[in-house]
Amino acid sequence: MSADRIGALIPIRLASERLPGKALMDLSGRPVVWHLLDRVCAARNVESKRDVVVCTTEDDSDLPLVDCVERYGCSVFRGSRDDIIKRFADAIKHFGFDAVIQVDGDDPLTDTEYMDRTMDFLRSKPELGIVLSEGLPLGVNCKSFTRSAMDVVLGHYRSERNDTGFIYYFTKTGLVKRDVVRAEGPNHQLDEARLTLDYPEDFEVFRRIFQALYRPGEIFGLDEFVPYLRANPAVMKINSQLDEEYWNRTRAKSRLEFESPDGTLQTIT
Repeated sequence: MSADRIGALIPIRLASERLPGKALMDLSGRPVVWHLLDRVCAARNVESKRDVVVCTTEDDSDLPLVDCVERYGCSVFRGSRDDIIKRFADAIKHFGFDAVIQVDGDDPLTDTEYMDRTMDFLRSKPELGIVLSEGLPLGVNCKSFTRSAMDVVLGHYRSERNDTGFIYYFTKTGLVKRDVVRAEGPNHQLDEARLTLDYPEDFEVFRRIFQALYRPGEIFGLDEFVPYLRANPAVMKINSQLDEEYWNRTRAKSRLEFESPDGTLQTIT
């Protein structure tokens, strides 16, 4: 694929069920979302801050997020509350993107290197619709997909409440050809770590990591925080008990339907 215009999409809404307003919580003197935007804007495949788009909802409750993101200098797209597939498709059309890096708004330590590695691989293989990183700690992986893959999913998905598990339309239906880039080595792997922000305990883990490693104007990555966590296993224990609840909730909310190419209705499980 030779993409003319590359962007990045980050779905965020402030009315989270488990930790409302988490994107705006103060982390080392800045909103959580700004630390994530630092990493996305540093991707060499992203030419401008304005090509980094926080995809939020039209609810009034998300107005503070809109203000925060615009003060940083990135773009905002407001769309459907529960239908992230439509929100993404509308954003891609609005900004004219040919391919996008997609990062989850709950993951402020998503790794910039793998944003570029997934996009580079996607661009090198015209037959692919999506490339995902694999093997990094929970909350650090990302993916890149093409506009044409988005169009295919848009034509076949049938569950309009897909805010949990939306990516499964790309990865578990067979509608889109996929591949992966894997963690480069043991220095980028740490299965015990939980680095996604859903609960107060998760925030405490991030607070400890940023307190130890963050320096204003700099971005630290896997090569810094994986050794820190290995040297401080007590930090990982703060939220380690949440994984079972997290995955049970994900499974319960991501039974999504789609129409297969032969016209039959199928369920993603």
